[in-house]
Amino acid sequence: MNAAQIGESFTFAQPLFLLLLLLIPLLALLRGKRGGTAAVVYSSTSLLRSLGKFRKSRAGAILAALSYLGLASLIVGLARPQWGTAKVETQASGIDIMIVLDVSRSMLAEDFTIGIKRANRLEAVKQVTEKFINGRPNDRIGLAAFAGRPYLVSPPTLDHDWLIQNLERIRIGLVEDGTAIGSAIASAANRFTNKDAKSKLMVLLTDGDNNAGRVSPPTAAEAAAAVGIKIYTIGAGARGASPFPMRDGFGNVFYRNIEMKFDEDAMRRIAELGKGEYFRATDTKSLQDIFTRIDKMETTTIQTRQYRNYRDLFPWFLSAGFGLVAVSLVLEQTIWRKAP
Repeated sequence: MNAAQIGESFTFAQPLFLLLLLLIPLLALLRGKRGGTAAVVYSSTSLLRSLGKFRKSRAGAILAALSYLGLASLIVGLARPQWGTAKVETQASGIDIMIVLDVSRSMLAEDFTIGIKRANRLEAVKQVTEKFINGRPNDRIGLAAFAGRPYLVSPPTLDHDWLIQNLERIRIGLVEDGTAIGSAIASAANRFTNKDAKSKLMVLLTDGDNNAGRVSPPTAAEAAAAVGIKIYTIGAGARGASPFPMRDGFGNVFYRNIEMKFDEDAMRRIAELGKGEYFRATDTKSLQDIFTRIDKMETTTIQTRQYRNYRDLFPWFLSAGFGLVAVSLVLEQTIWRKAP
């Protein structure tokens, strides 16, 4: 894939010449010690008492300023100032990723945290997934969700802003409850349609046993691996009983500790068949660490090329420099001519 960035810029082809600008203050200091440049020089200043309307110090300052500005313009011209456009093309290695999230009712268990606030599993997973997406701007990433059956949230795309908007819309209850892991794997595998992708990666996160769908998880994992899809599996949720929100007859929320069934061996088997790895996330920090590890293991190689199209501006600066010096010389030899 290629991404181009184009911007206008100002630069110097020979910037070392700009160091000569440091000599101008030194010249001004040395010239100041000898006194200002006189507009008109006579053997006796008494002849100039009637010409006090324009002091020689003012005329000399103007001549000096013109000289210094002219010299500065010449130095800048030697540094070859340029104005133009720079184009940067980024070529990534092309990793396509499908993130498959469990949205069954068990994901409402509140054994995770966001900050210092208790959060349910889905809320924590969505937050960590968003960070993962933002950290891989050069990869095509898609989203799928599943409960009793899978549904597509977004196909693999480079438009990550749109992807995150769809991630935020995921919620529990959009489809019938259940945990169709095998069907979710098969459905997500069918979304890898980019033939130019050099690597295909699936991240499957669930907190339950497969109890719905028509495809067994091992069969789906074998089929995905056969077409080059690597599968990482994540088991979400604390071991043992977890606080689960309930409602009484008056609509008030209360919590009951419920132990969720989870077959870790099945998740390990899926990762093994998919030539990936299995992880267990028992809290928000461990979940973040898992996504960080996957991010580091599946790095994207990026190559950049730069194209520049600049227009030289040094003729303008050289012309201005010579012009200012010429004006200074003309004024010094005419209006403010020095006389013996």
